[in-house]
Amino acid sequence: MSELFDLTGQTAAVVGGTGALGGAIARALAACGAKVAVLGRNADRGRKQVQAIEDAGGTAAFVAADALRRDSLLAARSSVQEQLGSADILVNAAGGNRPDATLPPGSDFCQLPTEAWQGVFDLNLVGGALLPSQVFGEPMVEAGRGSIINIASMAGMTPLSRVVAYAAAKAAVINLTKFLAREWATTGVRVNAISPGFFPADQNRALLFNEDGSLTERGAQIIGHTPMERFGEPDELAGVAVWLAANKASSFVTGQNIVVDGGFSSVTI
Repeated sequence: MSELFDLTGQTAAVVGGTGALGGAIARALAACGAKVAVLGRNADRGRKQVQAIEDAGGTAAFVAADALRRDSLLAARSSVQEQLGSADILVNAAGGNRPDATLPPGSDFCQLPTEAWQGVFDLNLVGGALLPSQVFGEPMVEAGRGSIINIASMAGMTPLSRVVAYAAAKAAVINLTKFLAREWATTGVRVNAISPGFFPADQNRALLFNEDGSLTERGAQIIGHTPMERFGEPDELAGVAVWLAANKASSFVTGQNIVVDGGFSSVTI
């Protein structure tokens, strides 16, 4: 069975690998034998991820890239190929929300700034899936093999209060995933998504926890709605990511959205 998940000889490009979720996936892919390119804008965090992979006996390199710029991604693709080989696996883990696109309790949706909405869509859909899939997917289609894994969100399936722009953008990521899966189904390139539930990270920690470490009202509501009664840990995405990346294990899986949310989406609101 271990051979099903052996990624030896393959190269993975993890866009947004400098973050908590992307970094955990990058480490998991490396642990299964893949050479991993950690792509992102923050060189310090990227090199820390690379160091963690190398300390564990893996092979990795940090490649600076801005997922919202095609020219930057093209340069990154060339750098990855030169250092580690052409990417067989692409993980699109860039994304996030903006404070000005979040609706506080009692706020007016009609006053949500268009610029904020567009910024969230650019970050999560254009940079978080579209452009990297175009740039790294092109040589995959030409080679007749590859696995693209988009990081969507449980919020893309169940629209949540306050984060309307983020939820809508992630819903678009899921839709794009299904489109590309159908578009490239006969080329040997598989396209799937992972939809995490609530995983504490720098961008949402203040939403979930008070300064003393206790749960905020919002955090308590989320835990109360989650059957497993806890938040997720980044490493809990590792198994799903490796499974989707490994062609021997998931060769007939494409166009799917795998939810990892502790049961949150199974509960009726």
